[in-house]
Amino acid sequence: MEEKYAIQISKVTKQFKSLFAVKNLSLDIKKNKIYGLLGPNGCGKSTTMGMILGLITPTSGDIKVLGLNIEKNRTYLLQKMNFISPFVDLPKKLTVEENLKVYGNLYDVKNLDQKIPELLEDLKIQKFRTRLFGELSSGQKNRVTLAKALINDPEILLLDEPTASLDPDISNFVLKYLKNYSNSKGTTLILASHNMREVEKFCDQVILMRAGKVVGEGTPKDIVKNYSQSNLEEVFLKVMRS
Repeated sequence: MEEKYAIQISKVTKQFKSLFAVKNLSLDIKKNKIYGLLGPNGCGKSTTMGMILGLITPTSGDIKVLGLNIEKNRTYLLQKMNFISPFVDLPKKLTVEENLKVYGNLYDVKNLDQKIPELLEDLKIQKFRTRLFGELSSGQKNRVTLAKALINDPEILLLDEPTASLDPDISNFVLKYLKNYSNSKGTTLILASHNMREVEKFCDQVILMRAGKVVGEGTPKDIVKNYSQSNLEEVFLKVMRS
């Protein structure tokens, strides 16, 4: 029987000295879905993403990715995942194409000569192929970073504020592209964002965190209804003030 969960987090706690970043966290994230991971700064979102990627070791508990323990199978599983954040730059003195070749080789992508032009065309950045990454605008960098994140056709893609600092038209383009990509490839997306309208429109499921714990989980409509609010933004403000 095929594993139906992309990620299973079971009773995971992460403690940094006296600070609990995540407390007894349990989550089942299904394949082929788009999840929004929401909560105020310091709620444990980044720590949770870091543990899923195997970059942070839980103090206790277990994390399975595609049915396998992430700590014991990290090298193999990282080939099946990727990550994007506007706060993590690619090498600035390499061209767009050189960056994609470097990361494609790191992921041992076999058909790079075909893959790179296709991604550049899809993301409308083919004219920047020979430009240095450091010379690009924030919107152009965002799409190049997205191309890097898709170079290995990941089964799981984690996105940390993927539309931060983007103009509305570029933001809309990126989200539409990701939604279509997820639908066509069956990729599980996990999106950490402070843009509630974006999450409400884009995500199938929402995980609401506060102080290292899950305080709400369900469809955007379910979350709004359960908190007796009009929209996710009002829910977010209520959680922050509680």
